[in-house]
Amino acid sequence: MASRNAELSKTYDPAPLEGKWYQWWLDQDLFDAKIDAEKKAFSIVLPPPNVTGALHMGHAYDHTFQDILARYKRACGYSVLWLPGTDHAGIATQNVVERRLAKEGTSRRDLGREAFVKRTWEWKEEYRSRIVNQMKCLGDSCDWKRERFTMDEGLSKAVRTVFCRLYEKGLIYKGKYIVNWCPRCHTALSDIEVEHSEEMGHMYYVRYYFKDSGEYIMIATTRPETIIADVAVAVHPGDEAHAYAVGREVIVPMTGGRLVDGTMSGGRAIPVIADRMVDPAFGTGFVKITPAHDPNDFQVGRTHGLEPIQVIDEDGHMINMTEAAQEMEGMSVAEARVKSVEIMQGEGVLEKIEELPHQVGHCYRCGTTVEPYLSEQWFVKVAPLAERGVAESKAGHMRWVPPQWDKTYYQWMDGVRDWCISRQLWWGHRIPAWTCGDCGHIVVAEHDPERCPKCGSKRLKQDEDVLDTWFSSALWPFSTMGWPEKTEELKYFYPTSVMVTGFDIIFFWVSRMIMMGLEFMDEVPFHDIFIHALVRDEKGRKMSKSLGNGIDPIDMIKLYGADALRFTVAALTVQGRDILLGPAKIENYKRFINKIWNASRFALMSLGDEDHEGQPDPKHMRLHDRWILERLRRLDDVVTKDIDGYFIGEAARELYEFMWGDFCDWYIELSKPALYGDEGPERQETTKRVLLRVFKDALRLLHPFIPFVTEELWHAFAFGEKPMELESWPDAAAYAVDRASVAEMDELQEFIRSIRNLRAEAGLPPSRNVQRIVLRGPDQAFEPVLEANLDLIKLSAKVDAVEVVAAEADKPHLALSSIVRAGQVFLPVGDLLDPKAEVERLQKELKQVEANLARSEKKLSSESFVAKAPEDVVETERQRADESKSRRVRILENIASLSEE
Repeated sequence: MASRNAELSKTYDPAPLEGKWYQWWLDQDLFDAKIDAEKKAFSIVLPPPNVTGALHMGHAYDHTFQDILARYKRACGYSVLWLPGTDHAGIATQNVVERRLAKEGTSRRDLGREAFVKRTWEWKEEYRSRIVNQMKCLGDSCDWKRERFTMDEGLSKAVRTVFCRLYEKGLIYKGKYIVNWCPRCHTALSDIEVEHSEEMGHMYYVRYYFKDSGEYIMIATTRPETIIADVAVAVHPGDEAHAYAVGREVIVPMTGGRLVDGTMSGGRAIPVIADRMVDPAFGTGFVKITPAHDPNDFQVGRTHGLEPIQVIDEDGHMINMTEAAQEMEGMSVAEARVKSVEIMQGEGVLEKIEELPHQVGHCYRCGTTVEPYLSEQWFVKVAPLAERGVAESKAGHMRWVPPQWDKTYYQWMDGVRDWCISRQLWWGHRIPAWTCGDCGHIVVAEHDPERCPKCGSKRLKQDEDVLDTWFSSALWPFSTMGWPEKTEELKYFYPTSVMVTGFDIIFFWVSRMIMMGLEFMDEVPFHDIFIHALVRDEKGRKMSKSLGNGIDPIDMIKLYGADALRFTVAALTVQGRDILLGPAKIENYKRFINKIWNASRFALMSLGDEDHEGQPDPKHMRLHDRWILERLRRLDDVVTKDIDGYFIGEAARELYEFMWGDFCDWYIELSKPALYGDEGPERQETTKRVLLRVFKDALRLLHPFIPFVTEELWHAFAFGEKPMELESWPDAAAYAVDRASVAEMDELQEFIRSIRNLRAEAGLPPSRNVQRIVLRGPDQAFEPVLEANLDLIKLSAKVDAVEVVAAEADKPHLALSSIVRAGQVFLPVGDLLDPKAEVERLQKELKQVEANLARSEKKLSSESFVAKAPEDVVETERQRADESKSRRVRILENIASLSEE
C-alpha cells in the first residue's frame, strides 16, 4: 500500500492543485475517447462557444453540467466522447472585428474582402485559444485531440455537401422575398434572430380618396412613411360593410393628388381588392398593401399579381420618392415618418393620430431596428424537414428534460416559415453557387467549377453571400465526427447521448440539428435533450453589461477555485427554474470544500499508515457506525439515480447534506472517543475502517462535481495510483441494508439537538457543562438507544447526567423544556441563571420576534408582492414568518416556565 499523505497542508488552496491535476489528466490521456467494442458509448458534442470574446457564467453552468455527466459516465465504465469546439459566429464575429478596425481608424471596406477575412482568422486564433484555456480552468474534461471549429476544412466540406444535396432535392432555392433586414449589419436575419420589444408608437388614420371623387375610405397604419409604396388597399371578402369599395380605385397620398372643391384628382391610383389575409377587426377594416415592406403584404401581392414598389434601401434610408414627397428622399425611416405626417397634413388627408403600444423588432446582435426588406436570398424549405423531427419526438425517440419543452418545440415547428440562410457578410461559409456571366445559369457544386455546364463559359462568379451561422451549427453532431465520410466515430458515437443547452436556442439550433440529423444520418442526433434555465443575478435580473451585474467565471475561479464555482452552479440547479447567483454563494460552497479538506486532514492523522481497508466488524460497530454506512448506501443510490435523471442539483444538495451534516458534524465527532479514547483496539480499528470506507465512496461520488480537490484527496489517502475516473462508481448494492439504524439515529440526534437548543436559549457558553438533563416519559423503543449511547449524548451535548423519569412525574422547577419524539426534555436552570433577568431578556426578544412576524405577514398579505417578487424570495419570506411563529411559541413557553413560584 502506498503511503498516505498525513502532511496535507493546513489550508485549502485551490490554485496550485487545480493546475497540477488538470495537466496530469492530460498527460494520462484521461479525456481521450476510445472506440471500444467491449464498452458502451456515451457522447456529448459541446455547444460551441462563439469566438467573439470570453466565456460567461452561462457557459460555466452549461459546461459544468456536461462535465459532471462525462466524468460520471467514465466512472461507470463507458467510453466517453465529450467533443469540444468553437463557432465562427458570422455576424457576431464580423461585428466585433469591425469595431476593432474602427478603433484603428479603418474599416472592412477599406481592407477589402480577402484582407478582412484574414484579420478575422487572426481574431479567431486569439480568442479560440483564450476560450480553450478558460474551459480548462473550469475543469472541462473534453477530448482536446478532437477539437473542432465550424470553419475547419472537414466541416466546411460537410457544409458544402449538405447545401448541394438539399439544392438537388429542391429543398434549397433562391428567390425574392421579404426578409428581416438589419441596416447596421447590412444583412438578412432569420425570424428568430429578431428580438421584439414593446414600444410606444402611433396609429395614423389617413383618408384614401376614390379616384375623381370626394368620397374616401379610412386607412389605419403605424408606418405612414411607406404609404408611397402602396399598390392596393384590401378588405376581407366577408366584410359586407366595406364590400362596396372592392373593384374601385383610390388615390395614394403623397403621390401628387390634389383636393379641388372637395374632389380628389391626379396622383397614383391603386385598386381596392378582397383578400382573406385581412383582419376585419384591425384598424378600420381597410388595409394598405405594401408588398416591398411587409411580409404579409408580400404574399397578398403575389396572390393578386401586384408589382412591389421599394422606398427604403439597405441602409434604412428613403428612396424612389415622388415629386410630392421629394423632401423625404435620403431621410432615415424615423425622419421620414415625421415628414410624411407634415406632407399629409398639408394635403388634407391625415384624419387623426392616436398613441399605440406595439412590438418593434431589433437585430439580436447590434440592436438596430429591423426593416422588412425585399431582396433576393437563399432559403431552405423547412416544412418537409421539420415534419419528420416532430414525428420522431412524438414517437419517443428523443427525450426532452424537463418534458414540457417538447411542447415549445412543437409550437415552433407548427407552420414554420422557410429559413433564410444567406447573409450579406464576408465572414463565414461562402455559398457554393456560381452564376454564369454569359447565359445566367446558376451552378451549385461541392467543388469550384471551371466551366458553366450549360454553355461551357468560364465566366463564372461565385455568390457574394455567406451562409447563416446556424446552417453549419446544425451539422455539428455529425460533421464533427467526419461526415460525409463513413467514419468509425460516427458508427460508435452517433447518435450522441445528450444535448445540454439553454431554452433560448431550441429553435435556433436544436430544431435544426434534429432536421439535419434525420435528413443526412437518418437518425436523431441525440437521445436526450436537457434544457437548462438561465443564470441570473441574486435579484433575478438577467446578467448584462448595461446593468453591470455580470460575473466573470474566471474571476470567481481565481477567488474561490473552480471546484467551488462548479459545485455552486450544480447545487443551485432546479429543473425549470433560473439560477440566482452571486459571489457570496460561491464563497459559501468554498467553505463546504474547506470543510471536506479539514475532515480529510483529521482522518489522515487518525488513520496513520496502517491498512484499514477491510470490512468493519459488525460485532464492534456502534449505532453511529451502522447509521453512517446506511446513509452512505442511500447516498450512493440517490446520487446515481439523480445524475441518470439529470437531477444534478438534487444530487449536489444530497452530497452537501451528507458531507457537512451527517459525516462532518455528526459522525466524525461521534467517532473521536473510539479513535482517541479508551473504547479498545477493536472499536478503534472498526471506526478507522468505517471512516476510510466513507471517505473512499464519498470522494468518488463528489468527484464529478469537484474533480480537482477530490483527486488531491484520493491520492492523499493512497486509494489508488490511477485517475479517480478510472475507478469504478460506488454500488449501493454492496452495502447491507440497515434501515433501523437510521430511525434510531434520527431519534438520538433529535434528542441531542433539543439539549443543545435549550442550552442556547439559556445563554450557556459552549464550553460549560450542565449538571443534568431530565427526560420525562421516554418511549420504550428509545430507552435502549439512550442507554447504549449515553456516553455520546454526554459528550455531544456537554451534559454531566441524563435523568429519566416517568411520564406522570412532575416537571423540574424553573426548567426550560422541549418536546421531542423520545419524550419531553427539561433543562433545569435555577442554578444556571437569574430567572427574573432571563424573563426580562425573553420579553425583549419576544417584542423583536413579533415585529419581525408582523413585517413578514404584511409582505405576504400584499397581492403585489406575492405576484411580482421572484418565487424564491416569496418562499424565503414564508419561511421567516414560520420561524418567527415557532420562536414566539417557544419564548412564551419559557417565560411561563421561568415565572413559576
